[in-house]
Amino acid sequence: MALSTNKVGKVFVHFVRNYSAETTKHYKVVVAGGGSGGLSIGARACRQFGVGNVAIIEPAKVHYYQPMWTLVGAGVKTLSQSGVPTQEALPRGCKHYNQYLQEFDPERNTVTLKNGEKLSYDYLVVALGIQIDLKKVEGLEEALKNDKNVCTNYLREYVEKTFPAIQDFRGGNAIFTFPNTPIKCAGAPQKIMYLAEDYWKKHGVKDKTKILYNTALGVIFGVPRYAESLMKYDFLHVGPPQSGPDVLKNSSVPIVDATGFLDVDKNTCQHVKFPNIFGIGDCTNIPAAKTAAAVAACSGHLWRGIKDMEAGKKPSGTFGFDGQIYETFPLDQSKERRTMYHLKRDVMPQIYWHMFLKGYWNGPGTYRKIMHLGMCC
Repeated sequence: MALSTNKVGKVFVHFVRNYSAETTKHYKVVVAGGGSGGLSIGARACRQFGVGNVAIIEPAKVHYYQPMWTLVGAGVKTLSQSGVPTQEALPRGCKHYNQYLQEFDPERNTVTLKNGEKLSYDYLVVALGIQIDLKKVEGLEEALKNDKNVCTNYLREYVEKTFPAIQDFRGGNAIFTFPNTPIKCAGAPQKIMYLAEDYWKKHGVKDKTKILYNTALGVIFGVPRYAESLMKYDFLHVGPPQSGPDVLKNSSVPIVDATGFLDVDKNTCQHVKFPNIFGIGDCTNIPAAKTAAAVAACSGHLWRGIKDMEAGKKPSGTFGFDGQIYETFPLDQSKERRTMYHLKRDVMPQIYWHMFLKGYWNGPGTYRKIMHLGMCC
């Protein structure tokens, strides 16, 4: 029996969709995540392997320079100044998949996207960042949505609440929290506290304010009686609980450690079990601060590892995990300086956009040696 034209069309569409979902596109390098680490490595890979050989998986439509959000919360910068369309941030020559990841299959060298499409790779770079877990603090989501005095600089949809809350504050309890989990930019909860204090001092509010910095508790205070009292806050900036991304933790083939972060060698960024997988940034268990500075330093080590493998060698390297302080400038950086403020506000964003994301910045190591006349590592 002949099929009608309409039915033939439906069968064809069904076939194409199934075929597209089941076919696997191969790339030399697949980068999972289009944050700072992912784009930096993606740029290097595109230059090395050429057009069409590198895929970057990133669902966000806007790429943000998140270290600027402290200044957005302080009213110094605007949210729009911190971001560009993802398409503008992507390296030339890469294939962009505007999708969420569904599954890792390291035994078959493939990843599956949310739409069912599969990508295979020679090398996989996992750069998924860290996950914000608002639900781990009861009532936090509701408070961020509905209470004008509750804010956080850690999420795009709430960072613009912070400065109006600082401006509207007329005295009372000002609470700044730090979670009991790993956290990206661990200094951010303190930075906004200092910036808020400076604003309140200039506007005659500081003398009427009790500033509280509460750290490492899953609730505002461990004793219910006091927690109930503290919930009657006048201003609250939250450093929310954070964790490794669920897509990593839920992988059918274990690729994370006991803490839920990608399990990699701290010196080479290479996965401890799957040698053609590398990790960078906040999603890994590398014992470094979860900051853009740490990601920049790791990017050079990771890229050398991929080049070593291409040359048939085992990746090797060392990283500074000895607890020693490596200050970039030949002066006491523990002292407050206006120059450091301008460095954060004006210089670092330029380095980020024009050097780091393009794969030309491995951190300040070289400049540190120059400034210390070669007498420092």
